[in-house]
Amino acid sequence: MPSRFAALPAVHRLLALEALEDARNIHGHRAVRDAARQALAAARARIAGGAPAPALAELAGEVEARLTRAAAPAYPEVVNATGVLIHTNLGRAPRLAPPLPGYLALELEIDGGGRGERLAPVVSRLTRYFGAEAATIVTNNAAALVLLLAAHAAGREVIVSRGELIEIGGSFRLPEIMAASGARLVEVGCTNRTHLEDYAAAVGPDTAGMLVVHRSNFSVDGFVAQPELADLVRLGRDHGLPVWVDQGSGCHLDLARYGLRREATVREILARGAAAVLFSGDKLLGGPQAGIVVGDRPAVAPLARHPLRRALRPDKSALLALAATLDAYLAERSEEVPLYRLLGVPEADLRRRARRIAARLRRAGLGADAVATRAVLGGGTTPDQTLHSWAVALPATDELAGRLRRGRPAVVGRLEDGRVVLDLRAVFAAQDRALAGAVLAAAASS
Repeated sequence: MPSRFAALPAVHRLLALEALEDARNIHGHRAVRDAARQALAAARARIAGGAPAPALAELAGEVEARLTRAAAPAYPEVVNATGVLIHTNLGRAPRLAPPLPGYLALELEIDGGGRGERLAPVVSRLTRYFGAEAATIVTNNAAALVLLLAAHAAGREVIVSRGELIEIGGSFRLPEIMAASGARLVEVGCTNRTHLEDYAAAVGPDTAGMLVVHRSNFSVDGFVAQPELADLVRLGRDHGLPVWVDQGSGCHLDLARYGLRREATVREILARGAAAVLFSGDKLLGGPQAGIVVGDRPAVAPLARHPLRRALRPDKSALLALAATLDAYLAERSEEVPLYRLLGVPEADLRRRARRIAARLRRAGLGADAVATRAVLGGGTTPDQTLHSWAVALPATDELAGRLRRGRPAVVGRLEDGRVVLDLRAVFAAQDRALAGAVLAAAASS
């Protein structure tokens, strides 16, 4: 009696199928061979479980499906319909532009032909825009804090309020970051109330400075107190100590123009006497991932000389994008930065777009509604504030959100009150047609 496996073709016969000719040209012989072996192994497992042997056409289709999955983009483009503008899982701030192919004068002085400093063009833009004496850039804000403390406080003490010992993301815990830098943490005050005299009482011969940290992802209200930065700076000057501010968010514009509560900008923090301000490049600055330090020369210059600086320096693509972002601000064209283009869309425009998309979906037979909703900035920037927005709401099914996420383009929304909500605050108007098409495709595949 012939084996049930005898109907399966040999690998070379499967590879020779005309149906896989395009696959061989696109993916290469080795990739197609490996996919064929995997498809045959999966078929054997199914046959062993009692399933019939697949036809050649079915096997060829499985090979192509495996190749398509393997060749999927490493980081697919996503339509962000979550209502979170600075979305950590989606790359934080939207990109200004993709990197360009070709070479850059990264460390070349065009005029003289000698070797240049790769950070110099961006440093020049940072100092001009923020009104700082000096600046430097590293890979992210955690790296900026490690470098600052390693350069100024290794083996010494840094005073921090207990109310600012934050944990953000999956692994950033301020006490652990400080320990990695070699600095010794000195906690003062309480979770909700820290006074100037708490800092003064903690100053000692081993104190290197005082660190003020932005409360990311949470807020403390009620019976609270913390000293004004200007008072803390005066205390520091009385003892010859710097005050460093880990602002984190990179707030540099008046957020009130976008309907949010105003908070101190980087420039204002420097004007109040902070020796250095640290922040992320891909939060409210709206640029690429980077850790930026701006401040006076005594605070910033030692960072450039520290051995860690080379290990933490940013990639050329980040520098290119950061320069383009700063050029827009220096030219007073913040609307050219995608984050602020999204923030600046009037609520009436969002309402009109939501109604248009919902009407198109209803014409196709889907139960879609345009609904008012609230969006958030995200990224730990304004943890207790929301923005006016409009969304397209769809009756939720167990699979709809997943099918949208796996579609092309991928659409990421949110589940709310038994509906799939596609918030338009973080969706560019040019993506509306693709968003509607993705919903129709997802519904059709149910």
